[in-house]
Amino acid sequence: MTNKQRQLDWSSIGQHLDADGYAVVDLLSPQQCAASVAAFDQDSLFRKHVVMQEQGYGQGEYKYFAYPLPEAIAQLRNDLYPGLAAIANRWNEKLAIDVRFPETHSRFLTRCHDAGQRKPTPLLLRYESGDFNCLHQDVYGEHVFPLQVAILLSDRGNDFTGGEFLLTEESPQMQTRAEVVPLGRGQGVIFPVRHRPQVGGEEAGRFEMRHGVSRIRTGRRHTLGIIFHDAT
Repeated sequence: MTNKQRQLDWSSIGQHLDADGYAVVDLLSPQQCAASVAAFDQDSLFRKHVVMQEQGYGQGEYKYFAYPLPEAIAQLRNDLYPGLAAIANRWNEKLAIDVRFPETHSRFLTRCHDAGQRKPTPLLLRYESGDFNCLHQDVYGEHVFPLQVAILLSDRGNDFTGGEFLLTEESPQMQTRAEVVPLGRGQGVIFPVRHRPQVGGEEAGRFEMRHGVSRIRTGRRHTLGIIFHDAT
């Protein structure tokens, strides 16, 4: 872990997630970003390659890492999880959802693997000019960790233009709200996988969340996705 990761302000992160539906944090150095980008062409690191337009997901490509994960990816999962689990448990209590998450990621993965969710879900995404990612949710089985992280690995303005990270939220009481989340190289956005509680009021209402990426105007954009539940 970098010093930036060790010094994350989880109280502030929780406040931003409650108020805005996302939080932006500094996670990786330029050197770490470059190493992750280079990994995209190392096929032995991955279990699956997806061409998005073939599946109707948008346009671009991504690859799921295989186990054993690269050390840096595994460490990100392990080190970010405890702070996120505390927020996830607070949210589930607010939403009257009975599920609670253990303190360590290894214990949560045991829960996933016992249910047949044994395929790792961290992934690298590559977008070229004209590519985009449709709004979606990353749900891979019964056991879903409610928060995930997308880390921008490319340098906006130099490596690419366009390609904004998008979030939408909706509830029965309102029309869909869209948010553009600006990111710099090495920054990660923490956001809900499926839903988050509405802040304020007596009733435990919820916002339904989706995320995507707007069209790349020029260049090439790489992203590292950290998802904490495994897939069937």
